[in-house]
This record gives sequence, structure tokens and C-alpha cells, in this order.
Amino acid sequence: MEARALYSREVEEAFVGALLLDGDLAKECTIKPGQLYMSRLRVLLAAIQRLCKKGEPIDPVSVIQEVGLDNVESVGGISYVTDLAARVHTTANVWHYEKLIQEYDQKRKAVKVASRIQEGVQGEDISTVLKNGIQDLVKLEEGLVDEELGDISSGLVDLYVESEKDQGEVTGISSGFRHWDRLTGGLQESELLVIGARPSMGKTAFALNLALTAARQDVVIIFSLEMPKHQLLRRAVGLAGSISSVKMRNPRRHFEEADWAKLTGAMGMLSEANLHIFDKPAMDIGYMWAKVRKLRREYGNGKRFLVIIDYLQLIAGDAKYRPNRQAEISEISRMLKMLARDCQVAVAALSQLSRGVESRQDKRPILPDLRESGQIEQDADVIAFLYRDDYYRKDTDQPNIVEVILAKQRNGPIGTIRLTFDKECGRFGDV
Repeated sequence: MEARALYSREVEEAFVGALLLDGDLAKECTIKPGQLYMSRLRVLLAAIQRLCKKGEPIDPVSVIQEVGLDNVESVGGISYVTDLAARVHTTANVWHYEKLIQEYDQKRKAVKVASRIQEGVQGEDISTVLKNGIQDLVKLEEGLVDEELGDISSGLVDLYVESEKDQGEVTGISSGFRHWDRLTGGLQESELLVIGARPSMGKTAFALNLALTAARQDVVIIFSLEMPKHQLLRRAVGLAGSISSVKMRNPRRHFEEADWAKLTGAMGMLSEANLHIFDKPAMDIGYMWAKVRKLRREYGNGKRFLVIIDYLQLIAGDAKYRPNRQAEISEISRMLKMLARDCQVAVAALSQLSRGVESRQDKRPILPDLRESGQIEQDADVIAFLYRDDYYRKDTDQPNIVEVILAKQRNGPIGTIRLTFDKECGRFGDV
């Protein structure tokens, strides 16, 4: 379909005419001049919005003055402007016109995206073309405006119904750790959890513990940007079977008879788990979004989802932000939060911390240590840091103990949880 067919002159003229007839409507207008197809109407709408911003009256005469007598012919002349208002008999349908204009604008933009994809496949790398196309379509979808008026009545009814039910201590996806679940209520849908730690603290091992616990009843999706799938599966099998990571490197040489039984049992358990792992290099948010939506359709809305990303700083960002790493990470963080809300999933993103931790006497991480972006701190609903004293002090009186520091929780208390950590197989447990 040609782009020129994707608009209605009658609708656009009726919309602008309604604003000329009743200037107060401009205060509630959400249409931007660029969303109109007809250039003369874009100029008129821009003039109307400037008058509205200045608090001046809006009518055909004032709009003509704002456009300028020297430019009035470019918008059809004085008679065209006055006729726009005269042809509108009622402003009752203005919001219907607004919705139609938004839909036409989205259609034209979708055609442009499709055209770029069509042109790109002729010469560019197909994966790059599709990646950029998905990103463009996701951004296009963000611009959709619904008819939601923000009414709270139905929300209050739902809240009352939920209040009558005993939700139990864990209202989200259980972490498998008693004290964590007591503080957080579990991993909550539509929330972004950021797990930060310095290297060798056990970030990936901790994420695998969360994944294997959740995958027994819920759906777990792991986007592994640092480690290939077979290495992650080797660690998952070792964790599930309580098998030493040293033995897992070369089972044929190191396994005893009992280890083979553990391996078989662990593989059987994992084969029945609702676990999906993607390890494509340089994955971007668009790719992740598409995979989550596809699996959501397959499992249906009745299943809860946990999405784990290892790790945030390796996600491929939008090319336009790349000269500014902080802006790139900020955009990735914002999109992860949107992913959680749009797909109604719990997102747990692992994150690097800055080297500033190492220069302090107390090595326990704090919120400013989140690497490359303060935006992560704003977007995350929950932020947890991992700290092992035995990593820094060999003579510590807390060997094999990991402190999980809940530094931020938007909907609950903060605090520190102590867990045991078996480095041999990567298993965390309650103290």
C-alpha cells in the first residue's frame, strides 16, 4: 500500500477545524504536528500549540497572525483557514479524529520500516537488517496511544478482591531462599531486579540457583551473553547434581560411579524443567523481546516467567547511542524495565560494578558502584549486591558465606541476607 493513501484529508481538516472552533481543546490535544500528513495543517497545528503554550486565545484570526501574513498563502490562504472552522458543526468527535490520525501516522511509519527492510535485504547483512527492523517496530509500538483514561475504580475492586485472598508469604516466583523471599515476597512479575557484583563473586552461579528453582513450576528464559550454552548447561548440571565443577570438566577421567548416577539424575531433572537458554553473541533488546513474546504465546498467560540476563553491559545497544556509553546503558536499562512491564515477566539482570569498590577499605558494594549508569539505579525495582568476605580476606571468620545486600527495594524493606556458598558446585543455600 502506498504511503499517500494512508491518511484522510477530511479527518485531518475536521480535527484542526475543531481546535480553531474551540481553542480549549488544544490543551488536551496529544497530536504533534509531525503526525499530520498534510503540510499546511502541520503548520497550522504548530501555530495553535504555540498560542496554547503562551496562553493566548485560539481562533482563525489569532492563528493567521501567528503564522504570519507573509506565510498565510502557504497554508491555503485566509479563506481556507476560516473555512476549516466554519465547516465543523460540532467538536464532539474531535477525540475520535485524534485516534484516527494516530493510527494513520503509525501505518505510514510501519510502511517506512517495511521499506527500509526491503531495501536493506538487497545488499546489507540480513541479521543487521532484521535487528534494526525489530528495534524500529518496538519503538513504533511504544508510540501507540490507547483510550485509557486512568480510571481507578476497577483497580480498587481488583485490589479488594486480592486483599480477601491469602497470598501466602511468597507472592511472586520463589527464589528458593527463605530470608530473600521473606523480604521480597519472591521475584515479582513486571519488576526489574538488578544483581550486581565484582568478578568472581558468584553472579552467574546465583542466577543459576534462581533459574533452577523457578523452572520447576514457572518458565525461565536465560539470555547468556558471556557464556555459551554448553558451558552454562555444564554448570547447571553440576549445580543440580551437586557435582564438583572440577569433575565436570572431564567426567570421563574424574567421575566415580556415584557421580554418573548424579549426572543422570540432574540431566533428567533439567530435561523436565521449563528452561530456555539463548546464547547468541551481541543480542539486543529487540531480539530478547521477540523471544520472550514468542514463548509467552506458546505457554499462555497462565504461566509466570523469569527472564535472566547475564549480563546487562554486554547487551548490544542502539547504534545512535554508541559514542556515549552512559547513554547507551541508560537506554538498555529503560528498555529492560519496559520489557518486564510489557510482557508481564520478572527480569533479573546481572550487572558489573565499577572498580571503585576495590579502592575502599570496606569492599561491600553500594548503589553508586553500578557501572556506567545511574539510570540503572532509577529503573530497577530491586537492586541486590553480592559480597564474599573470604574473597578479600583469607583469614575471615565467615568462609563460604555470601552476603546478599538488598540495597534498594521499591515496594519493600532493604537489608542483608547471609547465604552459604559451595564453590565446588555453585550451590547457594540458607544459613
